[in-house]
Amino acid sequence: MREYSVPAPFTVDEHDNVAGVVFSHERDDPGHVIFQRLTDGVWTDVTCAEAAAQIRAAALGLIAEGVQPGDRVAILSATRYEWVILDYAILSVGAVTVPIYETSSAEQVRWVLEDSGAVLAFTETDAHAQMVTELHAELPALRKVVRIESAGLSALDELAEAAGTADPAELQRRLDGLRSSDPATLIYTSGTTGRPKGCQLTHSNLLHETRGAAACFPTLLRQHERLLVFLPLAHVLARALSMTAFANKVTLGYTSDIKNLVPMLGVFKPTIVVSVPRVFEKVYNTAELNAQESGRGRIFALAVKTAIAWSEAQEGSGRPNPVLRAGHAVFDRLVYGKLRAALGGDCHAAISGGAPLGKRLGHFYRGVGLSIYEGYGLTETSAAITVNRIGELKVGTVGKLVPGNSMAIAEDGELLVRGGVVFSGYWRNQKATDEAIVDGWFHTGDLGSIDDEGFLSITGRKK
Repeated sequence: MREYSVPAPFTVDEHDNVAGVVFSHERDDPGHVIFQRLTDGVWTDVTCAEAAAQIRAAALGLIAEGVQPGDRVAILSATRYEWVILDYAILSVGAVTVPIYETSSAEQVRWVLEDSGAVLAFTETDAHAQMVTELHAELPALRKVVRIESAGLSALDELAEAAGTADPAELQRRLDGLRSSDPATLIYTSGTTGRPKGCQLTHSNLLHETRGAAACFPTLLRQHERLLVFLPLAHVLARALSMTAFANKVTLGYTSDIKNLVPMLGVFKPTIVVSVPRVFEKVYNTAELNAQESGRGRIFALAVKTAIAWSEAQEGSGRPNPVLRAGHAVFDRLVYGKLRAALGGDCHAAISGGAPLGKRLGHFYRGVGLSIYEGYGLTETSAAITVNRIGELKVGTVGKLVPGNSMAIAEDGELLVRGGVVFSGYWRNQKATDEAIVDGWFHTGDLGSIDDEGFLSITGRKK
């Protein structure tokens, strides 16, 4: 069994934690706009100092509510600004965030809250609040349900009001006491086989992910770039990339309004997006349909063919021939520019995960001028453990190792991984942990192959 490893160009020390960057940003760059918050259809600036003040107030409110280090606190909500503020507040007090998809059934919510032993639950809608309240009798550990949005006090307002009774020195003690080995989040897997399992990720896991991703994309995930997050924050991909962007002072916006995503992109104007393939497929299909309905179907088809050929030439000789270059320039004015405009006009790169993108779509978008860097990972690997990157992009693969990790292909073709991003086990489920991690290697259940350059391709699922 041949092992592939990439050393980390960074360290994660014993006292490092995910929340610390909130307050270092406040100290070092208080006026930098770290968020834009969507309020009544308008994006408003939030500086590092303002974000830290909200997170500090929410953290003190959690302390006032009796939340202790190691306690689990659930967030049942779609992607929104408050989700992130609450997450950092929970981590700041040494507690563990338990994300729950807003689309979860009552039985799924009950299981996650019961199994995690969550002491507090933040819910987004009236329906969510009612659901959890009705389950309350079955959840002895759950002490309180707090509405994120409310006709009265919102969750952030309620926590800020309670913060006055907490000692600020206690928050500092909690932050000083955090260790990278401490649990940070408990994310429940989809449960395709049996009940969902709680995947426990530590601060160290998330820091290896965020620092590794930053090392892969030094020119994409940095100050002055803009990222609009629209995938569910309950999914590890969106949350990990959001944390990476925050740590590197990318300006972030959040929305769950997928129906109005295209006009939202036009207003926010991201320079980078993180998505799943179906969103890229939808943009392509919509453009194709519009072209056909306007009588420009043949032009669009030729533009697609040219974009794919142009991208494929990048991996061949590295230089498209003169005829291809001329055709590409024509279609850039007629077609490609309009597609880039549909993503806000300033977007020049995207990160894709969660499902295979497909070679054709990957080549098409690169030919259009939007390189999609496809990666591979699972909840158990804190999101990506491999990813394509600038200068090392091979369409159709899921890229090379994120630094600080190793991979190998077992005799039966299964992909095995280990390293800084790989979790240490399932919550209260030693049997599942022992089955998944053998001799230090996490068995992904996916089949794969690794080429001579170290690019991974996923070829199927182990039966």
